[in-house]
Order: sequence, then C-alpha cells, then structure tokens
Amino acid sequence: MNLLIRLVGLVVALVLAVPAAFAEEVRFDLVLRGGRVIDPESGLDAVRDVAIVAGRIAAIEPGPLPGTRELDVSGLVVAPGFIDLHSHSPTPLGQYYQVLDGVTTALELEAGAFPVERFGSQIEANARIHFGASVGYGSLRMLVKHGLRVPHLIVDRPEPVGLLGAWTVVRSLFSPPTAVFLEPATAAERARLRALLGEGLDAGGLGIGLPLDYISEAVDAAEIRMIFEVAAERRVPVFIHIRRGINGDSAGLEEALGLAEGTGAAVHICHISHNAMRGTGAFLRAIREARARGVDVTTELLPYNAGSALISSAVFGRDWQTIFGIRYADVEWAETGERFNEAMWNEYRRERPEGQVIHHYVKEAWTREALAEPGVIVVSDLLPMITEQSKVAPHNGAFSRVLGRYVRETGLLELEDALARMTLLPARRLEAFAPAFERKGRLAVGADADITVFDADTILDRATYRDPYQASAGIAYVLVAGELVVRDGELDEAVHPGKRLSAN
Repeated sequence: MNLLIRLVGLVVALVLAVPAAFAEEVRFDLVLRGGRVIDPESGLDAVRDVAIVAGRIAAIEPGPLPGTRELDVSGLVVAPGFIDLHSHSPTPLGQYYQVLDGVTTALELEAGAFPVERFGSQIEANARIHFGASVGYGSLRMLVKHGLRVPHLIVDRPEPVGLLGAWTVVRSLFSPPTAVFLEPATAAERARLRALLGEGLDAGGLGIGLPLDYISEAVDAAEIRMIFEVAAERRVPVFIHIRRGINGDSAGLEEALGLAEGTGAAVHICHISHNAMRGTGAFLRAIREARARGVDVTTELLPYNAGSALISSAVFGRDWQTIFGIRYADVEWAETGERFNEAMWNEYRRERPEGQVIHHYVKEAWTREALAEPGVIVVSDLLPMITEQSKVAPHNGAFSRVLGRYVRETGLLELEDALARMTLLPARRLEAFAPAFERKGRLAVGADADITVFDADTILDRATYRDPYQASAGIAYVLVAGELVVRDGELDEAVHPGKRLSAN
C-alpha cells in the first residue's frame, strides 16, 4: 500500500511539474505587456499581458508572459481592432488613414461591389488592413441596364461588356440621371437582378448593399421587395441607405422596416442621423419598436455633422433645400471651401459634375442623441481617398473622434460601451453568415490578433473639412493578423497583412 501511495504521489508530482517546465520553455511570438485590456464581450477591464502566436491571441493573463518580442504598453488601452462597416475607400491612401485611426477591418457594405471578388483591386496585393464588400445593387443595375461591370461605382474604372463604353458610366454618374437612376426594372430584368444577387452572395458577398436613395426614382415596390426576399432566403442583411424624404420624414425608414418584417430579412439602416435629421429621435424609437416585434434591425452613426456627395448626385436634382432644411450658403465646394450662391451652384452642377460638395445639415444634438442610443454602431462613411490633392470630408478620424470627444471630453459614453460599438457589435452583425467575424471584435484566446492600442488621455481626431489629410492622435500600436502595422504611432510601410474577407 505504501508503495502504491508513493507511486501515485510520484505521478501527481510529475503531472504538476510538466506545465511549469513547459511554461519556462514556451515563448510566444509577441507579448503586449501590462496594458489596460478591455474586451467588450466578456467585460474584462484589467491590466493584463496579451500573448500572440501565429496571428491569433494565445493567452491573456496577469503575467508576466514570455515573448520572443515584447512591447511595453503600460498606461495604454488594449482593445480589439476597430471594424468599420461603412467605408468607401478601398485605396492605399484610404487604408493609410484608417489604420492610423485604429481600424483593422474596413468594409464597403452600403454601396457594395460587383463582382465582389474584384473589390479592392487597388489594395489586394498590399493591403494594410482587412477589407471586403457586400453585393452592390447599384453595380448590378449598371450591369443589367448598361451592360457594364463597375465593381465599385465610386473608385473602379468601368469594364465595357457590350457596345457601350466608359462614357455611358460617366453620363450616368455625372450628368442628368439615365436608366440606372430613373427606369424601373422589367420583369425580365428583375429576374436577372435576382440571379446576379445570388451569384454575388455565392461568391462571398457580405450581405446586400442597397444605396436606395440614389436610385429611388427607379426602384419600384416589386423590385425592392425582390431584394429583401433574396436577403431573407439567403439569411443575410440588407445594408440600406433608405429613401430620404423631407427633413424628418420617416417614410423611407417605415418602408425598410416593413419590408424586413414582411419578408423576414435582416436590415441595417445606414448613417441614421444623416437620414433622420430632425426626426432622429423618432427613427430610433421606431427601430426599438421594430426590434420588440422581432425584426432583426441594426443601425449606425458617423460622428460628423455634414454630408459629402458629388454635386451631380441625384438628391441634388430634387428639392434638396427642403429635403435637408438648408440653403446654398450651407454647402461648400470641397476643393476650395467656397460657399455657394444660386448662380455658382447652377454653373458648377452643369460644368463640374464630378466635384465634391460638403453640405452642412446635421445638428450636433442629433448626433449626440443617436450616439447615446444603446446599440448604435460607429462607422466612418469614409469617402474615396485617391490623392491628397482631392479634398474629401474628414471622416478618416471617426473612431478617434468618438473616443476623444464623446468619451473623454463630454462623458457621453463610457469607454467600454464606445469600444463595443466599434468592435463587438459590428462583428456580431456579420458573424451569423460570415464565420470569420466570430474571431473578430473580441480580445479572447483563439480570437484573431487584430488589436488597437491607444492612449485614452490623448486620442483625438485631427482631420478637418479644410485639411482632411491628417492622421488621428493617440493611436500607439495597431496589429493586423498579429503583425505590427503601426508602431509608436508610425506606419510600417513594409507590413501588409490585410486580407479580403468574405462570407465563404
């Protein structure tokens, strides 16, 4: 018996000794040492070491954990990398400014793309951060109505398919609207559009992107219902820019919610305050009530009090002053900052249709109301950044703006809540049909090592309407797939770990 006890004791001692010995030998690829780790999913908010192996989080412990490389991040916040559901800039310059705002995944879900596998052609070989797109209904309509493949209407060049050339696209986008924006689809065209939606989803499209406000004159009840039916059948969301009525009108929201409820489709309402305007409170209430009835609906906010669009956009062909509740002097020519009068407006809309305008129509109170609403996701709505000679709205600091101005300066949001809106909530919007997002938006063992490290005392947006090409302050380190893309606030030009993300 004594021998048996000694043998059992020896076995137990060996079992207990193995992990200790193993721990001395194991060295993680990289350890973030001593930061304030905030994981919105588990509620963790404590000083921890975060260890990374092969692009994944391998351990989160009080430490010290041994690493082949170690970074002292004491005094800094370690958070999941920010996920931007609404970005229109799949360009090298766009990714440059987004990663310096803490973004590790930037997605084009409102306008989308088609073919989705060609989205991001300018960056796919050297992406700094992850990217992806929904199936873009505007691109599908361009293909069906004009025979042209334009993967991303704003950035990509057209690919002529039939007898029509690039000039058709130019006319469609920059001159009085043509068939894409005005003509309802025939029954045969609807059937083809349905088939193309399925083709794009089969290729991994992250839902359906429906910029309805830009084609609202063309899409009738039968066509829009078809879109929602496909979304319900395929169990993907419709990311919709609703039809925008007169300032505060909720008809477009009611249409989208009614279709979602009637078909069983999930729906995501893009940039709520920019659509609702003075009706922001009523829109938020309607969304709450729809959720209570079982509608799968989410929404988002970009934290800027203006909008940007081509001066030739369809909305400016309608009674835009009544729609937005503004006048000519509330609109500026992005390139120079000049404010419009009626004569200048008519001249520029006729002679310079490709130019950007910034229309100041959102009130700060509406932005705060939407941001304070539980569950509203933060996005950038970043416009295409092609060269620094072209002026665009300063949305490249959206995430730092929320953390600096609405968390630290005004206390409108708690830090953990704000981070959830940038990480966990967007991941949850996608993970039901895109499994890759089950590993994003969290700091947990096994999660992807997409991580943003920032100084909560200094983080702030610096871009302005007059000088949009300024990186955010306070972003110390950004890891994408475990690789340091930003180190000590500076971009590492040699690191390109970003990948195209899809639902496959």
